Amino acid sequence: MSTLIRNATIVTMNDALDIIEGAVSIRDGRIFSLGPEPDAAHETVIDAHGDYLLPGFIQTHVHLCQTLFRGYADDMPLLDWLRRRVWPMEAAHTADTLRASTRLAASELLLTGTTTVLTMETVHDTDVVFETLDRMGLRAVVGKCMMDSDRDVPRRLQEATRESIDESVALRKRWDGKGGGRLRAAFAPRFAVSCSRELLEAVAELSAREHVIVHTHAAENRDEVEMVRRISGGMSNVEYLADTGLATPHVCTAHCVWVTDAEQALLAERDVKVLHCPSSNLKLGSGLAPVTEMRARGISVSLGADGAACNNRLDMFDEMRLAATLQAVRARPGLLTARDALWMATREGARALGVQAEVGSIELRKRADLILINRNRLHVAPDHDPWSTLVYAARGTDVRLTIVDGEILVRDFTLVREDAAGIAAEARQAAGRLAARAGV
Repeated sequence: MSTLIRNATIVTMNDALDIIEGAVSIRDGRIFSLGPEPDAAHETVIDAHGDYLLPGFIQTHVHLCQTLFRGYADDMPLLDWLRRRVWPMEAAHTADTLRASTRLAASELLLTGTTTVLTMETVHDTDVVFETLDRMGLRAVVGKCMMDSDRDVPRRLQEATRESIDESVALRKRWDGKGGGRLRAAFAPRFAVSCSRELLEAVAELSAREHVIVHTHAAENRDEVEMVRRISGGMSNVEYLADTGLATPHVCTAHCVWVTDAEQALLAERDVKVLHCPSSNLKLGSGLAPVTEMRARGISVSLGADGAACNNRLDMFDEMRLAATLQAVRARPGLLTARDALWMATREGARALGVQAEVGSIELRKRADLILINRNRLHVAPDHDPWSTLVYAARGTDVRLTIVDGEILVRDFTLVREDAAGIAAEARQAAGRLAARAGV
């Protein structure tokens, strides 16, 4: 397969942050040439008409399984939100509703420019998520949620320690590297409150031995922080994770809103990755993460929308805009610039997932995960500065083209493989069935 995108304004996100006027040639899923238009023929030619061509966004914290919960779990703080809505609905999922939730999420992500996700699913039926993503073409790192010590959760989410570990290992054997390398498997212990020390230590050992990503939550909410202190004998959240062995470059920790100076130093020293979700932190009333301080220490801070149950959108444009503007409020304007936010949405996401050699920028031989942003909308005019336009003015609905691994999945604002109206109708029906089973 070969595709030529001509007449583009190419925002490369390379180390020099070059912006180039020209063409990108894609062959066999990779970027074959960049800049001057090549003479060779291509099977598909797309005229960008000067629109912005970017690397696809990389969201490092989502829950695809929660997309059907959109609108069912509003206006509650984190722990109530989990106990009254999210855990009952996750427990009530069937294979069919989980498939509908994944299809809805993947469609929204692709239509708004996200090409890669790190996602934590529910405890059961994670094969369905992999199967659906394989079909839909999204690049993803997927982990089955691991929970073995919280007896306040519904019975279907209560796991035995060994069974949780064995199933996560089996999923990895079945799916890691599938989809032509697009799909990878992670270990996903939910958070310290729901996981035994035995489970956390076992995951740390497996991750270190096999170089596997660990996806978890940490220091999201002040009540959660106090619960961790009680179960750990007085340690802070990050200190406790480190004490179990879960403070390595393979560990990705969502939120880190309430991390102390000592915890930030530990995150920096161990190269633990932080996954910042500003919309979710606002909606759940969790707080404002110290993003500028963490980045100043050299900590990798990338972006994610979290789940649709606490956002309620999966649009990376929202997260970039909020990431920058919220730091202006809590620190001062200019400490996290529009350019920084776009870097977090692309290059920093690739760093967090260990795929910076493959995706995250438009450079020769990298995988062709690309998006094209329409510049002819009223809300982006006069478009004086590309960084400002993309982060502060553009919206997910401005994405006219999405390519993953060289395959066009969105063209002219429309899904190529799937019927968006059919997916939405299926999701509405599935959500009704799911809510009835969950009793919410």
